[in-house]
Amino acid sequence: MIKDIKSDADERMKKSLEALGHNFNKIRTGRAHPSLLDGIKVSYYGAETPLSQVANVNVEDARTLSLTVWDRSMIPDVERAIMKSDLGLNPATAGEVVRIPMPMLTQETRKGYIKQARSEAEAARVSIRNARRDAMNLLKELLKEKDISEDDERRGQDAVQKLTDTYIGKVDALLAEKESDLMEI
Repeated sequence: MIKDIKSDADERMKKSLEALGHNFNKIRTGRAHPSLLDGIKVSYYGAETPLSQVANVNVEDARTLSLTVWDRSMIPDVERAIMKSDLGLNPATAGEVVRIPMPMLTQETRKGYIKQARSEAEAARVSIRNARRDAMNLLKELLKEKDISEDDERRGQDAVQKLTDTYIGKVDALLAEKESDLMEI
C-alpha cells in the first residue's frame, strides 16, 4: 500500500515537472526554436487546430523560424494566429514560406520573461507539494484505519518527503537553466 501511494505521488510529481518543461518552452529566449509555436492554434475550416498540423516548422537560422503551410489558402489564418499569440512575433510572408524573425530581447523583456519563468516554477512547486499533501493524508488514513503501523507511516512519510525534495530540486535546476538562457546576450 505504501509503495502504491509513493508511486502515485511520484507519477503526479513527474507530470508537474513535464508541464513545467512545456511551459518553459513557451517562454522564448533570443534563439529560434520550433517549440515556441507549440501552443498556437489556427482556425482550420472552423476547427481550432495546432499549428504543427497545418504547417511544417523549421529553424532557418539562429534567429528565424520558417513555416511551410500545406494549404496556401491558410497562410493569412496562420499569420493571424501567430500575431494573436502572446509571443510578440511578427511573421512575414514570402510566397509559400512564412518567416518569423525573433526580435532581440531587451533587458526589460528579459526580466519579464524571468518573472514569468519564476511564477511557472512556483506553480510546479505548489503542484508537487499538493501531491505530497495527498500522499501524507492517505498515509494518515491508513494509520487511522489500523492498516499500517506508526513506524510504517513514518517511513512512508519520510520516503514521500525525500521524493518531494528531489522534485523540488529538479524544478530549481530547470529554473536556473532557463534564467541563464534568458540572461545570455
